[in-house]
Amino acid sequence: MKLVLFDCDGTLVDSQHVIVSAMTRAFARAGIERPSREAILGIVGLSLVEAMRTLGNHAPEFPAEELAGFYRAAFHDLRDEGNFTEPMFPGMRDLVETLHRRDDVLIGMATGKSQRGVASVLKHHGMEGRFVTIQTADDAPSKPHPAMVQQAMAAVGASARDTVLIGDTSFDMIMARAAGVGAIGVTWGYHAPEMLEEGGAHLLVNSADELARGLDDLWRLLASEPTAEAVR
Repeated sequence: MKLVLFDCDGTLVDSQHVIVSAMTRAFARAGIERPSREAILGIVGLSLVEAMRTLGNHAPEFPAEELAGFYRAAFHDLRDEGNFTEPMFPGMRDLVETLHRRDDVLIGMATGKSQRGVASVLKHHGMEGRFVTIQTADDAPSKPHPAMVQQAMAAVGASARDTVLIGDTSFDMIMARAAGVGAIGVTWGYHAPEMLEEGGAHLLVNSADELARGLDDLWRLLASEPTAEAVR
C-alpha cells in the first residue's frame, strides 16, 4: 500500500484569513505589536507554541505560552462568531476523493493543527473517514521533526519508499526528507517555491491536476532507487 500524507493549512485548505485574524486578537490582548502578515504566514505549520517562539525571535522573555493560549481562545471565538472560513483549494477535494477510492493508496495527514482543529475542518467539508491516520501537534514534536511522518507510517505499516508527503512549507519538505519519504511542494500555499526547493522538495506542483500526476511519477522515482535515502 502507498501512503499519501497531506499537510492541512496552506495545502488542503486556505486558513490564512482566520489565522491572521486570530493572531491579531492574540497579540492585541497581550499588548504586543502584531508581526507582519508575511511573518505570520511564514510560521504556519509549526506547532502553536513553537510558532509563537519563532515570531518572538526565540527571546527568553517573549510570552510564547501565553500568546498561544490567547490565540486558541481567539480562534474559537472567531468560529463561534461565524467569522470563520477555511475553504479548500481548487481541485483538492476531488483529489482526496480520487485517492480515497484507489485500492492501492491510503491517505493520512501530518499537520501543525490540533486534533480538534482537524476534526472541525473534516466535518465542515464532509471528509470524515477519508484519512486513516491523522498526526498533529498534539501527538508529536513540531515540524520539521520527522516524528509525525514516522508515526503515520508505523500506524498503517507503510514503508518510506511508498510514502509521499504533500505540503506548502519548507518545514514540510525538511520533515519529509528527515523521514526518508517523498516530498511534494504545492506552490499555492504560504512559502515561496524557492523555500520549498531549499527545504528539499523532489517536485513542485502548481495545481491539483499536476499533483495527481506527480504522485505516481514520484512513486516510480522512489521505487527505482536502492533505498528511500538515495533520493536525497
